[in-house]
Amino acid sequence: MRLLLVEDDAPLREAVRGALVAEGWVVDACADGDEALWLGTEEPFDAAVLDLGLPRRDGISVLQAWREAGRNFPVLVLTARNRWNDKLAGFGAGADDYLTKPFEIDEVVLRLKALIRRASGHASSVIRVGALELDTLANRFRVDGRGLALTAGEYRLLAFLAHHAGRTVPRNELAEHLYDRDFDLDSNVIDVQIGRIRKKLAPHKLLHTDRGLGFRLAEA
Repeated sequence: MRLLLVEDDAPLREAVRGALVAEGWVVDACADGDEALWLGTEEPFDAAVLDLGLPRRDGISVLQAWREAGRNFPVLVLTARNRWNDKLAGFGAGADDYLTKPFEIDEVVLRLKALIRRASGHASSVIRVGALELDTLANRFRVDGRGLALTAGEYRLLAFLAHHAGRTVPRNELAEHLYDRDFDLDSNVIDVQIGRIRKKLAPHKLLHTDRGLGFRLAEA
C-alpha cells in the first residue's frame, strides 16, 4: 500500500515512517500543509496519516480540501489536540479515525491496517480468496492452511490484489501503489512477480491475467 504521512515533528515523523516502511508500505512523507494538500490531491494513496497542527496550512483545511477534491482515501488524524471540539472538527472535515499524542506507534500501524481493509470492503482481519487467506495483522499468507513463502515484493503485490479481490487491477495502478514514484512502468518486475506468485499458488488457479486490462485475484 502507498501511504501519505504528514507530520511537522521530524523525529516523530521519521519514527512513524520507519514503522510503516517496516510493514512493507511505500510512504511519502512531508512536513507542511501546502505540500500535503498538493500530494494528497495529485498522487494516489491508500491512506493518510495527518497531523492537525501544521505550518503554512492547518490539517483541518487540508483534509477539507482533499474531500472537496473527491479524494476519499481513509485518513487517520494524529494530534495533540484532545478536546471534544477538536475531534468533532476532525471528523466533520472527513477524518476516519483519530489518535491523540502521545501514542504507541504500533497502534498507528494497527489502525491503518483496519482502515485500509475496511476501505476495500473487508470487515475481518483475515481476507480469504478460495484456498488462499491473508492474515492482515500477522502479515502472513496461507494456502490450504500452510504458510506461503513470498519475497517482500511478492507479498506486497499479492496483498494489494487480495484487498481488491475480484477486481481487475490495472498495471499502472499496481505501479502507483506499490512502488516509489520513480518506478519504471516499462519494467518487467510486475510480470516476473506475477509469474512467481502463480507458481507458488499452484495447483490453485487464483491469479488471472485479463489481457490489456490488468491482473485479478479470484477463484477460477
